[in-house]
Amino acid sequence: MNRHQKTFGMKPQSAPLLAEEQVVIYEARQILLRRLNQNPVLSSWQAVLDYCALTIRGDVERFHVLYLDKKNRLISDECLATGTVDHVPVYLREALKRGLEVNATALILVHNHPSGDPEPSRADITMTKEIQKGCKVLGLSLHDHIIVGFGREVSLRARGEI
Repeated sequence: MNRHQKTFGMKPQSAPLLAEEQVVIYEARQILLRRLNQNPVLSSWQAVLDYCALTIRGDVERFHVLYLDKKNRLISDECLATGTVDHVPVYLREALKRGLEVNATALILVHNHPSGDPEPSRADITMTKEIQKGCKVLGLSLHDHIIVGFGREVSLRARGEI
Protein backbone atom coordinates (compact mmCIF):
# COMPACT_ATOMS: atom_id res chain seq x y z
CA MET A 1 0.00 0.00 0.00
CA ASN A 2 1.49 3.38 -0.95
CA ARG A 3 1.07 6.70 0.84
CA HIS A 4 -1.77 7.74 -1.42
CA GLN A 5 -4.04 4.82 -0.66
CA LYS A 6 -6.67 5.00 2.02
CA THR A 7 -6.47 3.08 5.24
CA PHE A 8 -9.27 2.50 7.67
CA GLY A 9 -8.63 2.33 11.37
CA MET A 10 -11.61 3.33 13.47
CA LYS A 11 -11.01 2.73 17.13
CA PRO A 12 -14.14 1.50 18.89
CA GLN A 13 -15.32 3.95 21.50
CA SER A 14 -17.74 1.72 23.38
CA ALA A 15 -17.78 -2.03 23.90
CA PRO A 16 -15.09 -3.90 21.97
CA LEU A 17 -16.27 -5.42 18.72
CA LEU A 18 -16.29 -9.15 18.19
CA ALA A 19 -13.99 -10.47 15.49
CA GLU A 20 -17.00 -11.32 13.31
CA GLU A 21 -18.34 -7.77 13.68
CA GLN A 22 -14.97 -6.32 12.72
CA VAL A 23 -14.96 -8.44 9.56
CA VAL A 24 -18.46 -7.26 8.62
CA ILE A 25 -17.54 -3.61 9.21
CA TYR A 26 -14.34 -3.97 7.18
CA GLU A 27 -16.22 -5.58 4.28
CA ALA A 28 -18.91 -2.87 4.38
CA ARG A 29 -16.23 -0.17 4.24
CA GLN A 30 -14.59 -1.85 1.27
CA ILE A 31 -17.93 -1.93 -0.58
CA LEU A 32 -18.54 1.77 0.17
CA LEU A 33 -14.99 2.66 -0.80
CA ARG A 34 -15.35 0.93 -4.18
CA ARG A 35 -18.55 2.87 -4.84
CA LEU A 36 -17.05 6.17 -3.71
CA ASN A 37 -13.94 5.65 -5.82
CA GLN A 38 -16.00 5.50 -9.01
CA ASN A 39 -15.44 9.24 -9.46
CA PRO A 40 -18.37 10.29 -7.27
CA VAL A 41 -19.88 13.72 -7.22
CA LEU A 42 -19.76 15.03 -3.68
CA SER A 43 -23.10 16.67 -4.33
CA SER A 44 -24.22 17.61 -0.86
CA TRP A 45 -22.68 18.73 2.36
CA GLN A 46 -23.93 15.55 4.02
CA ALA A 47 -22.26 13.39 1.36
CA VAL A 48 -18.93 15.11 2.06
CA LEU A 49 -19.29 14.70 5.84
CA ASP A 50 -20.32 11.06 5.51
CA TYR A 51 -17.35 10.36 3.26
CA CYS A 52 -14.94 12.04 5.67
CA ALA A 53 -16.41 10.37 8.76
CA LEU A 54 -16.05 6.99 7.06
CA THR A 55 -12.53 7.36 5.75
CA ILE A 56 -10.50 9.67 7.98
CA ARG A 57 -10.98 8.48 11.57
CA GLY A 58 -8.20 6.72 13.43
CA ASP A 59 -6.00 6.58 16.48
CA VAL A 60 -3.26 8.80 14.98
CA GLU A 61 -3.71 12.09 13.16
CA ARG A 62 -3.87 11.82 9.38
CA PHE A 63 -4.04 14.69 6.92
CA HIS A 64 -5.95 14.05 3.71
CA VAL A 65 -6.71 16.22 0.73
CA LEU A 66 -9.74 15.54 -1.44
CA TYR A 67 -8.87 16.69 -4.96
CA LEU A 68 -11.94 17.59 -7.01
CA ASP A 69 -12.61 18.41 -10.64
CA LYS A 70 -14.71 21.38 -11.76
CA LYS A 71 -17.93 19.38 -11.28
CA ASN A 72 -16.90 18.45 -7.72
CA ARG A 73 -16.21 14.85 -8.69
CA LEU A 74 -13.60 13.25 -6.51
CA ILE A 75 -10.40 12.81 -8.51
CA SER A 76 -8.40 11.49 -5.59
CA ASP A 77 -8.42 11.23 -1.81
CA GLU A 78 -4.82 11.28 -0.71
CA CYS A 79 -3.34 10.85 2.72
CA LEU A 80 -0.44 13.29 2.56
CA ALA A 81 0.79 12.82 6.11
CA THR A 82 0.41 10.61 9.15
CA GLY A 83 1.37 11.96 12.52
CA THR A 84 1.03 11.14 16.19
CA VAL A 85 -1.90 11.16 18.59
CA ASP A 86 -1.96 14.97 18.62
CA HIS A 87 0.00 16.31 15.64
CA VAL A 88 0.41 15.78 11.92
CA PRO A 89 2.91 17.68 9.75
CA VAL A 90 1.31 19.49 6.81
CA TYR A 91 3.34 20.73 3.89
CA LEU A 92 1.68 23.40 1.77
CA ARG A 93 3.97 22.71 -1.16
CA GLU A 94 3.09 18.99 -1.30
CA ALA A 95 -0.66 19.56 -1.05
CA LEU A 96 -0.70 22.12 -3.85
CA LYS A 97 1.83 20.31 -6.05
CA ARG A 98 -0.28 17.17 -5.99
CA GLY A 99 -3.39 19.19 -6.86
CA LEU A 100 -1.68 20.45 -9.99
CA GLU A 101 -0.44 16.96 -10.89
CA VAL A 102 -3.96 15.50 -10.84
CA ASN A 103 -5.49 18.55 -12.60
CA ALA A 104 -7.74 19.40 -9.66
CA THR A 105 -9.68 22.63 -9.62
CA ALA A 106 -10.68 22.45 -5.96
CA LEU A 107 -9.49 20.97 -2.68
CA ILE A 108 -11.07 19.92 0.57
CA LEU A 109 -8.63 19.51 3.44
CA VAL A 110 -9.52 16.85 5.99
CA HIS A 111 -7.82 15.65 9.11
CA ASN A 112 -8.84 13.79 12.20
CA HIS A 113 -8.41 14.48 15.89
CA PRO A 114 -7.86 11.11 17.60
CA SER A 115 -8.91 12.65 20.91
CA GLY A 116 -12.43 12.73 19.49
CA ASP A 117 -12.80 16.51 19.89
CA PRO A 118 -12.92 18.09 16.41
CA GLU A 119 -12.50 21.69 17.58
CA PRO A 120 -9.77 23.34 15.49
CA SER A 121 -6.53 24.46 17.08
CA ARG A 122 -4.92 27.81 16.29
CA ALA A 123 -2.35 25.84 14.24
CA ASP A 124 -5.18 24.21 12.23
CA ILE A 125 -6.62 27.63 11.39
CA THR A 126 -3.23 29.17 10.54
CA MET A 127 -2.29 26.25 8.27
CA THR A 128 -5.66 26.44 6.51
CA LYS A 129 -5.20 30.14 5.76
CA GLU A 130 -1.72 29.48 4.35
CA ILE A 131 -3.06 26.78 2.04
CA GLN A 132 -5.92 29.08 1.04
CA LYS A 133 -3.41 31.77 0.00
CA GLY A 134 -1.45 29.23 -2.05
CA CYS A 135 -4.62 27.97 -3.71
CA LYS A 136 -5.58 31.47 -4.73
CA VAL A 137 -2.18 32.09 -6.36
CA LEU A 138 -2.45 28.84 -8.34
CA GLY A 139 -6.08 29.23 -9.39
CA LEU A 140 -7.39 26.47 -7.14
CA SER A 141 -10.42 26.73 -4.87
CA LEU A 142 -10.24 25.68 -1.25
CA HIS A 143 -13.78 24.53 -0.53
CA ASP A 144 -13.28 23.63 3.13
CA HIS A 145 -11.16 22.15 5.88
CA ILE A 146 -13.03 19.48 7.82
CA ILE A 147 -11.84 18.11 11.14
CA VAL A 148 -13.21 14.69 12.04
CA GLY A 149 -13.83 13.68 15.64
CA PHE A 150 -15.90 10.91 17.14
CA GLY A 151 -19.50 11.37 16.08
CA ARG A 152 -18.98 14.97 14.97
CA GLU A 153 -17.17 16.90 12.26
CA VAL A 154 -16.26 20.59 12.20
CA SER A 155 -16.12 22.69 9.04
CA LEU A 156 -13.80 25.67 9.11
CA ARG A 157 -15.86 27.26 6.32
CA ALA A 158 -19.05 26.93 8.38
CA ARG A 159 -17.23 28.54 11.32
CA GLY A 160 -16.19 31.49 9.13
CA GLU A 161 -12.46 30.65 9.24
CA ILE A 162 -12.22 30.35 5.43
